[in-house]
Amino acid sequence: MPPTLGLLLAAAAAVLLLLLPPPPSAGAQETCWSGPAPRRGAWMSVASFGARGDGQTLNTGAFARAVARIARRRGARGGTLLYVPPGVWLTGPFNLTSHMTLFLARGAIVRATQDTSSWPLIDPLPSYGRGRELPGGRYMSLIHGHGLQDVFITGENGTIDGQGGVWWDMWKKRTLPFTRPHLLELMYSTDVVVSNLVFQDSPFWNIHPVYCSNVVIANLTVLAPHDSPNTDGIDLDSSSNVCVEDCYISAGDDLISIKSGWDEYGVAFGRPSSGITVRRITGSGPFAGFAVGSETSGGVEDVVAEHLSFSGVGVGVHVKTNSGRGGFIRNVTVSQVTLDGARYGLRIAGDVGGHPGASYNASLLPVIDGVAVRNVWGRNVRQAGLIRGIRDSVFSNICLSNVKLYGIGSDSIGPWRCRAVSGSALDVQPSPCAELASTSGTGFCT
Repeated sequence: MPPTLGLLLAAAAAVLLLLLPPPPSAGAQETCWSGPAPRRGAWMSVASFGARGDGQTLNTGAFARAVARIARRRGARGGTLLYVPPGVWLTGPFNLTSHMTLFLARGAIVRATQDTSSWPLIDPLPSYGRGRELPGGRYMSLIHGHGLQDVFITGENGTIDGQGGVWWDMWKKRTLPFTRPHLLELMYSTDVVVSNLVFQDSPFWNIHPVYCSNVVIANLTVLAPHDSPNTDGIDLDSSSNVCVEDCYISAGDDLISIKSGWDEYGVAFGRPSSGITVRRITGSGPFAGFAVGSETSGGVEDVVAEHLSFSGVGVGVHVKTNSGRGGFIRNVTVSQVTLDGARYGLRIAGDVGGHPGASYNASLLPVIDGVAVRNVWGRNVRQAGLIRGIRDSVFSNICLSNVKLYGIGSDSIGPWRCRAVSGSALDVQPSPCAELASTSGTGFCT
């Protein structure tokens, strides 16, 4: 899909959602990133390294040579910009380096090869212990980075195209030998900006910063068919000080999800996701608009998500974990949410997600303490919400305020259902379940 069509889809969705009553205004619009990428001390084009933008020539070597040249110039003042001109640049996976900008011009498409045999295998993430889908290693992302600093991936709404259909078919036919690749994965990296691009048809999760800090993701369009398996839009994983804003996402799984490792591996690695801001996100998809989990074994804390507009989603806001996860989810605030079409407005559940092996430790129980959902308006919602804890664990300080959800047409909406949770509710339609019926609370709820 050309980038102009992706932007038209984003604009159309934004117009549709404007027909809904907007949440209360937050005043002046805050932003984490508004300026262009920094001026680099040097500039080079991938075409200068033998790449051809004809959609046929495989340019993996040219990208590798260009990045290697930039790595050798690390002492260059201000770093180096790698320019991708208009055209279709077919490539296999390649790495980035520090102090660089990858810049896609308007009309530039970096397109993944469909020859899956040419994709390198890399080690599983230590906080997952194995590939997310299958034991063993996993395929390297199309654009990858490890231990980087000062990296910009940006442009003039150029496109990064994963051509994921061949991978989705292998998943559906159960012929995958290893876990599918992401479009973009950065590991152990800091001072990163990803902006002003279109990501489409990822084989697996689209954008995955893991073990990173000081990350801004802004002004993106992320597209994948709604029946494409596990094509999460943006997954923030064991990362801190992250801001995601002003994005349109239409994908086959959760649009935005916050994670921190899987069962005993995530507990042992022990790196939480923290200090995360998500705002002004629109989109649609069959699963959650905004999610925490289900892999949260390293912990998730201090999250603010606001001004979210979703249509045709499975769940508006989904906080999910499971026995065997361990970890914690605390101090999460979601506000100013508009929904048009959802199976559930809100779901907080302790029975979601599989395990890396049959021998997982079921006694590792997660704790949820402090989830506030405020100022939500939704229509065409089938069921208001499901809030279900785990016996012998703690799911406390679940707080709902000014949450108004309505059914489909003249149909009544399904009621709230709660179990093994505690918290409070104020000004909630339909009437909240008894576990949250109190209008007063302590600590996080006040």
